Amino acid sequence: MFKNILIPTDGSEVSRRAIKAGVRLAQSLGAKVTGYYAIPFLHPSTFGDGELMNKEMVTKLDRLARTTGQKYLDEIAEAAKEAGVEYAGLITKPAITYEGITDAAKKRRCDAIFIASRGRSEIKKLLLGSVTQKVLSHSRVPVIVYR
Repeated sequence: MFKNILIPTDGSEVSRRAIKAGVRLAQSLGAKVTGYYAIPFLHPSTFGDGELMNKEMVTKLDRLARTTGQKYLDEIAEAAKEAGVEYAGLITKPAITYEGITDAAKKRRCDAIFIASRGRSEIKKLLLGSVTQKVLSHSRVPVIVYR
């Protein structure tokens, strides 16, 4: 059925539970797992005096985000190792998170995406949008939503 399952993570508790479930699914199917973390894109910010965030600060924040993302991917790697599942990780910095997820699936030739649902209320989803919903709408491969 599936040979390579993309498991995106944001480090949240529900995402951590999804990692375990996604790795179990991959193990049962004999599939490999590709972990994915999207570094949040920082839009240039202006401060009270009209100054933009300096390049050094942006670089420092990107480095911190990459370190954090690697920590989250290490959790997927560990779960995969314990289950005897082949693993590869990917970190990118997309302008929009859902596009990063769907692009990662395409780039790494994943044939399914196993993603956590935040479980927001209908009003919050309407106001804030949902990365999971956008992945469902734009993915060219099957999406399995973990709740």
